[in-house]
Amino acid sequence: MGRYLAIRIGRAALTIVLVVTFAFVVLRLSGDPALMILGPEAPPEVIAAFRKAWGLDDPIWFQYLDYFSAIAKGELGRSMRDGRPAIELVLERIPATLALTLPAFVFKVGLGIPAGIYAALHRGSAIDRAVMMTAVAGFTVPSFVLALLLVLVFAVQLGWLPSGGQDSWRHAILPIATLSLGGAAVLARFTRSAMLEVLGQPYIRTASAKGVPWRRVVTSHAPIPTVTILGFMVGTLIAGAVVVESVFSWPGVGRLLVVAVANRDLAVVQCILLLVALTMVTSNLVVDFLYGFLDPRLRAKGAHA
Repeated sequence: MGRYLAIRIGRAALTIVLVVTFAFVVLRLSGDPALMILGPEAPPEVIAAFRKAWGLDDPIWFQYLDYFSAIAKGELGRSMRDGRPAIELVLERIPATLALTLPAFVFKVGLGIPAGIYAALHRGSAIDRAVMMTAVAGFTVPSFVLALLLVLVFAVQLGWLPSGGQDSWRHAILPIATLSLGGAAVLARFTRSAMLEVLGQPYIRTASAKGVPWRRVVTSHAPIPTVTILGFMVGTLIAGAVVVESVFSWPGVGRLLVVAVANRDLAVVQCILLLVALTMVTSNLVVDFLYGFLDPRLRAKGAHA
Protein backbone atom coordinates (compact mmCIF):
# COMPACT_ATOMS: atom_id res chain seq x y z
CA MET A 1 0.00 0.00 0.00
CA GLY A 2 2.89 2.38 0.75
CA ARG A 3 4.38 2.03 -2.73
CA TYR A 4 0.91 2.27 -4.26
CA LEU A 5 0.22 5.60 -2.51
CA ALA A 6 3.73 6.95 -3.11
CA ILE A 7 3.33 6.52 -6.88
CA ARG A 8 -0.05 8.28 -6.83
CA ILE A 9 1.24 11.16 -4.69
CA GLY A 10 4.17 11.63 -7.07
CA ARG A 11 1.82 11.75 -10.05
CA ALA A 12 -0.41 14.20 -8.19
CA ALA A 13 2.51 16.53 -7.47
CA LEU A 14 3.57 16.40 -11.13
CA THR A 15 0.01 17.19 -12.22
CA ILE A 16 -0.12 20.29 -10.03
CA VAL A 17 3.20 21.53 -11.39
CA LEU A 18 2.02 21.03 -14.98
CA VAL A 19 -1.31 22.79 -14.34
CA VAL A 20 0.38 25.76 -12.69
CA THR A 21 2.96 25.96 -15.48
CA PHE A 22 0.32 25.82 -18.19
CA ALA A 23 -1.73 28.55 -16.50
CA PHE A 24 1.35 30.73 -16.03
CA VAL A 25 2.37 30.52 -19.68
CA VAL A 26 -1.13 30.96 -21.13
CA LEU A 27 -1.88 33.99 -18.96
CA ARG A 28 1.36 35.70 -20.00
CA LEU A 29 0.61 35.06 -23.68
CA SER A 30 -3.04 36.17 -23.53
CA GLY A 31 -2.46 39.90 -23.14
CA ASP A 32 -0.70 42.67 -21.26
CA PRO A 33 -2.21 43.17 -17.77
CA ALA A 34 -0.93 46.77 -17.71
CA LEU A 35 -2.96 47.68 -20.79
CA MET A 36 -6.04 45.85 -19.51
CA ILE A 37 -5.99 47.53 -16.10
CA LEU A 38 -4.73 51.01 -17.02
CA GLY A 39 -6.24 51.17 -20.48
CA PRO A 40 -4.47 51.80 -23.81
CA GLU A 41 -4.86 55.58 -23.33
CA ALA A 42 -2.61 55.60 -20.26
CA PRO A 43 0.71 57.46 -20.68
CA PRO A 44 3.62 55.18 -21.65
CA GLU A 45 5.58 56.12 -18.52
CA VAL A 46 2.63 55.08 -16.32
CA ILE A 47 2.37 51.74 -18.10
CA ALA A 48 6.12 51.21 -17.79
CA ALA A 49 6.02 52.03 -14.07
CA PHE A 50 3.14 49.57 -13.57
CA ARG A 51 5.04 46.80 -15.34
CA LYS A 52 8.13 47.44 -13.26
CA ALA A 53 6.17 47.52 -10.00
CA TRP A 54 4.60 44.12 -10.70
CA GLY A 55 7.69 42.54 -12.26
CA LEU A 56 6.11 42.26 -15.70
CA ASP A 57 9.20 43.68 -17.38
CA ASP A 58 11.36 40.79 -16.14
CA PRO A 59 12.13 37.86 -18.48
CA ILE A 60 9.35 35.28 -18.41
CA TRP A 61 11.69 32.57 -17.11
CA PHE A 62 12.56 34.83 -14.15
CA GLN A 63 8.86 35.50 -13.48
CA TYR A 64 8.24 31.75 -13.58
CA LEU A 65 10.97 30.95 -11.07
CA ASP A 66 9.89 33.84 -8.87
CA TYR A 67 6.30 32.59 -8.91
CA PHE A 68 7.24 29.06 -7.85
CA SER A 69 9.57 30.44 -5.20
CA ALA A 70 6.67 32.47 -3.80
CA ILE A 71 4.38 29.41 -3.79
CA ALA A 72 7.00 27.47 -1.85
CA LYS A 73 6.90 30.26 0.77
CA GLY A 74 3.11 30.19 0.89
CA GLU A 75 2.75 33.49 -0.96
CA LEU A 76 0.20 33.51 -3.79
CA GLY A 77 0.61 37.11 -4.88
CA ARG A 78 -1.59 40.21 -4.76
CA SER A 79 -4.38 41.43 -6.96
CA MET A 80 -3.24 43.99 -9.51
CA ARG A 81 -6.62 45.70 -9.24
CA ASP A 82 -6.66 46.61 -5.55
CA GLY A 83 -3.42 45.26 -4.07
CA ARG A 84 -5.11 42.79 -1.73
CA PRO A 85 -3.69 39.27 -1.28
CA ALA A 86 -5.12 36.96 -3.94
CA ILE A 87 -5.82 34.19 -1.44
CA GLU A 88 -7.86 36.62 0.66
CA LEU A 89 -10.08 37.50 -2.29
CA VAL A 90 -10.58 33.82 -3.13
CA LEU A 91 -11.35 32.73 0.44
CA GLU A 92 -14.02 35.43 0.69
CA ARG A 93 -15.87 33.84 -2.24
CA ILE A 94 -15.58 30.16 -1.27
CA PRO A 95 -18.60 30.13 1.13
CA ALA A 96 -20.88 31.44 -1.63
CA THR A 97 -19.65 28.77 -4.04
CA LEU A 98 -20.03 25.98 -1.49
CA ALA A 99 -23.57 27.20 -0.76
CA LEU A 100 -24.41 26.13 -4.31
CA THR A 101 -22.11 23.19 -4.97
CA LEU A 102 -22.58 21.20 -1.75
CA PRO A 103 -26.40 21.01 -1.96
CA ALA A 104 -26.07 20.35 -5.69
CA PHE A 105 -23.68 17.46 -4.99
CA VAL A 106 -26.11 15.95 -2.49
CA PHE A 107 -28.95 16.16 -5.03
CA LYS A 108 -26.74 14.66 -7.76
CA VAL A 109 -25.96 11.64 -5.62
CA GLY A 110 -29.50 11.34 -4.28
CA LEU A 111 -31.00 11.34 -7.78
CA GLY A 112 -28.30 9.84 -9.98
CA ILE A 113 -27.13 6.75 -8.10
CA PRO A 114 -30.58 5.33 -7.20
CA ALA A 115 -31.81 5.98 -10.75
CA GLY A 116 -28.77 4.24 -12.26
CA ILE A 117 -29.01 1.25 -9.92
CA TYR A 118 -32.74 0.85 -10.50
CA ALA A 119 -32.29 1.08 -14.27
CA ALA A 120 -29.51 -1.54 -14.21
CA LEU A 121 -31.55 -3.95 -12.09
CA HIS A 122 -34.48 -3.54 -14.49
CA ARG A 123 -32.51 -3.58 -17.71
CA GLY A 124 -34.61 -3.38 -20.85
CA SER A 125 -37.76 -2.32 -19.03
CA ALA A 126 -39.79 0.79 -19.81
CA ILE A 127 -38.41 2.43 -16.65
CA ASP A 128 -34.85 1.67 -17.76
CA ARG A 129 -35.46 3.28 -21.14
CA ALA A 130 -37.14 6.29 -19.54
CA VAL A 131 -34.26 6.81 -17.11
CA MET A 132 -31.66 6.57 -19.87
CA MET A 133 -33.54 8.91 -22.21
CA THR A 134 -33.78 11.46 -19.41
CA ALA A 135 -30.09 10.97 -18.58
CA VAL A 136 -29.02 11.44 -22.21
CA ALA A 137 -31.09 14.62 -22.46
CA GLY A 138 -29.68 15.85 -19.14
CA PHE A 139 -25.98 15.51 -19.87
CA THR A 140 -26.10 16.59 -23.52
CA VAL A 141 -27.64 19.99 -22.73
CA PRO A 142 -24.86 22.50 -21.85
CA SER A 143 -25.15 23.99 -18.38
CA PHE A 144 -25.55 27.54 -19.65
CA VAL A 145 -28.41 26.45 -21.93
CA LEU A 146 -30.11 24.65 -19.06
CA ALA A 147 -29.62 27.69 -16.84
CA LEU A 148 -31.19 30.01 -19.41
CA LEU A 149 -34.11 27.61 -19.89
CA LEU A 150 -34.77 27.49 -16.15
CA VAL A 151 -34.63 31.28 -15.96
CA LEU A 152 -36.99 31.61 -18.91
CA VAL A 153 -39.55 29.22 -17.41
CA PHE A 154 -39.40 29.84 -13.66
CA ALA A 155 -38.26 33.47 -13.52
CA VAL A 156 -39.64 35.09 -16.67
CA GLN A 157 -42.74 33.10 -17.59
CA LEU A 158 -43.98 31.90 -14.20
CA GLY A 159 -42.32 34.52 -12.01
CA TRP A 160 -41.83 32.03 -9.19
CA LEU A 161 -38.12 32.55 -8.61
CA PRO A 162 -35.59 35.38 -9.03
CA SER A 163 -33.30 35.20 -12.03
CA GLY A 164 -30.08 36.15 -10.23
CA GLY A 165 -28.38 37.56 -7.17
CA GLN A 166 -27.86 36.29 -3.62
CA ASP A 167 -30.43 38.11 -1.49
CA SER A 168 -32.28 35.05 -0.12
CA TRP A 169 -32.46 31.26 -0.26
CA ARG A 170 -34.85 31.54 -3.21
CA HIS A 171 -32.00 32.96 -5.30
CA ALA A 172 -30.07 29.70 -4.85
CA ILE A 173 -32.79 27.36 -6.17
CA LEU A 174 -32.20 27.81 -9.90
CA PRO A 175 -28.37 27.66 -9.70
CA ILE A 176 -28.54 24.52 -7.55
CA ALA A 177 -31.05 22.95 -9.93
CA THR A 178 -28.79 23.72 -12.89
CA LEU A 179 -25.78 22.12 -11.22
CA SER A 180 -27.79 19.14 -9.98
CA LEU A 181 -29.70 18.03 -13.07
CA GLY A 182 -26.75 17.65 -15.43
CA GLY A 183 -24.61 15.94 -12.80
CA ALA A 184 -27.41 13.57 -11.80
CA ALA A 185 -27.85 12.57 -15.44
CA VAL A 186 -24.14 11.80 -15.82
CA LEU A 187 -24.11 9.88 -12.55
CA ALA A 188 -27.20 7.84 -13.46
CA ARG A 189 -25.77 6.82 -16.83
CA PHE A 190 -22.36 5.96 -15.39
CA THR A 191 -23.85 4.07 -12.43
CA ARG A 192 -26.05 1.99 -14.72
CA SER A 193 -23.10 1.08 -16.99
CA ALA A 194 -20.87 0.27 -14.02
CA MET A 195 -23.58 -1.81 -12.38
CA LEU A 196 -24.22 -3.85 -15.52
CA GLU A 197 -20.50 -4.51 -15.96
CA VAL A 198 -19.88 -5.47 -12.34
CA LEU A 199 -23.02 -7.58 -11.98
CA GLY A 200 -21.74 -9.77 -14.81
CA GLN A 201 -18.44 -10.52 -13.07
CA PRO A 202 -17.77 -14.04 -11.71
CA TYR A 203 -17.26 -12.89 -8.12
CA ILE A 204 -20.75 -11.39 -8.08
CA ARG A 205 -22.26 -14.66 -9.28
CA THR A 206 -20.14 -16.51 -6.71
CA ALA A 207 -21.38 -14.28 -3.92
CA SER A 208 -24.97 -14.88 -4.99
CA ALA A 209 -24.37 -18.63 -5.24
CA LYS A 210 -23.02 -18.67 -1.66
CA GLY A 211 -26.29 -17.27 -0.46
CA VAL A 212 -25.21 -13.68 0.11
CA PRO A 213 -28.40 -11.57 0.15
CA TRP A 214 -28.97 -9.77 -3.14
CA ARG A 215 -29.24 -6.37 -1.45
CA ARG A 216 -25.86 -6.90 0.21
CA VAL A 217 -24.31 -7.92 -3.12
CA VAL A 218 -25.57 -4.76 -4.75
CA THR A 219 -24.56 -2.38 -1.97
CA SER A 220 -21.13 -3.86 -1.13
CA HIS A 221 -19.75 -5.00 -4.49
CA ALA A 222 -21.46 -3.40 -7.44
CA PRO A 223 -21.13 0.34 -6.65
CA ILE A 224 -17.31 0.28 -6.40
CA PRO A 225 -16.68 1.79 -9.89
CA THR A 226 -19.01 4.69 -9.01
CA VAL A 227 -16.33 5.92 -6.61
CA THR A 228 -14.42 7.26 -9.62
CA ILE A 229 -17.15 9.56 -10.90
CA LEU A 230 -17.99 10.70 -7.36
CA GLY A 231 -14.36 11.66 -6.81
CA PHE A 232 -14.34 13.56 -10.08
CA MET A 233 -17.50 15.45 -9.10
CA VAL A 234 -16.03 16.40 -5.72
CA GLY A 235 -12.91 17.64 -7.49
CA THR A 236 -14.93 19.85 -9.81
CA LEU A 237 -17.13 21.47 -7.16
CA ILE A 238 -15.44 24.84 -7.69
CA ALA A 239 -14.61 24.59 -11.39
CA GLY A 240 -18.10 23.41 -12.26
CA ALA A 241 -19.68 26.55 -10.83
CA VAL A 242 -17.97 29.01 -13.20
CA VAL A 243 -20.69 29.10 -15.85
CA VAL A 244 -23.61 28.85 -13.43
CA GLU A 245 -22.33 31.65 -11.19
CA SER A 246 -21.85 33.88 -14.21
CA VAL A 247 -25.37 33.26 -15.55
CA PHE A 248 -27.05 33.84 -12.19
CA SER A 249 -24.72 36.67 -11.02
CA TRP A 250 -23.78 34.60 -7.97
CA PRO A 251 -20.77 36.13 -6.15
CA GLY A 252 -18.67 32.99 -5.83
CA VAL A 253 -15.22 31.83 -6.87
CA GLY A 254 -16.39 30.97 -10.39
CA ARG A 255 -17.60 34.49 -11.08
CA LEU A 256 -14.43 35.91 -9.53
CA LEU A 257 -12.40 33.78 -11.97
CA VAL A 258 -14.32 35.12 -14.98
CA VAL A 259 -13.80 38.73 -13.86
CA ALA A 260 -10.13 38.15 -13.05
CA VAL A 261 -9.47 36.56 -16.46
CA ALA A 262 -11.18 39.47 -18.22
CA ASN A 263 -9.04 41.94 -16.26
CA ARG A 264 -5.84 39.87 -16.58
CA ASP A 265 -5.52 39.89 -12.78
CA LEU A 266 -2.78 37.27 -12.89
CA ALA A 267 -2.36 36.50 -9.21
CA VAL A 268 -6.08 35.96 -8.63
CA VAL A 269 -6.45 33.70 -11.69
CA GLN A 270 -3.39 31.66 -10.74
CA CYS A 271 -4.60 31.34 -7.15
CA ILE A 272 -8.01 30.02 -8.25
CA LEU A 273 -6.50 27.59 -10.76
CA LEU A 274 -4.11 26.31 -8.11
CA LEU A 275 -7.03 25.82 -5.73
CA VAL A 276 -9.00 23.93 -8.40
CA ALA A 277 -5.98 21.76 -9.23
CA LEU A 278 -5.39 20.95 -5.56
CA THR A 279 -9.05 20.07 -5.08
CA MET A 280 -9.15 17.75 -8.08
CA VAL A 281 -5.82 16.11 -7.31
CA THR A 282 -6.77 15.57 -3.67
CA SER A 283 -10.10 14.02 -4.61
CA ASN A 284 -8.35 11.72 -7.09
CA LEU A 285 -5.89 10.65 -4.41
CA VAL A 286 -8.76 9.82 -2.09
CA VAL A 287 -10.38 7.81 -4.89
CA ASP A 288 -7.12 5.92 -5.50
CA PHE A 289 -6.84 5.15 -1.80
CA LEU A 290 -10.45 3.94 -1.63
CA TYR A 291 -9.97 1.78 -4.70
CA GLY A 292 -6.82 0.29 -3.24
CA PHE A 293 -8.64 -0.39 0.00
CA LEU A 294 -11.78 -1.82 -1.63
CA ASP A 295 -10.00 -3.85 -4.31
CA PRO A 296 -6.56 -5.24 -3.31
CA ARG A 297 -5.91 -6.32 -6.91
CA LEU A 298 -5.40 -2.66 -7.84
CA ARG A 299 -2.69 -2.24 -5.22
CA ALA A 300 -0.75 -5.07 -6.85
CA LYS A 301 -1.14 -3.47 -10.27
CA GLY A 302 -0.29 0.01 -8.97
CA ALA A 303 2.89 -1.21 -7.35
CA HIS A 304 4.20 -2.27 -10.75
CA ALA A 305 2.92 0.84 -12.65
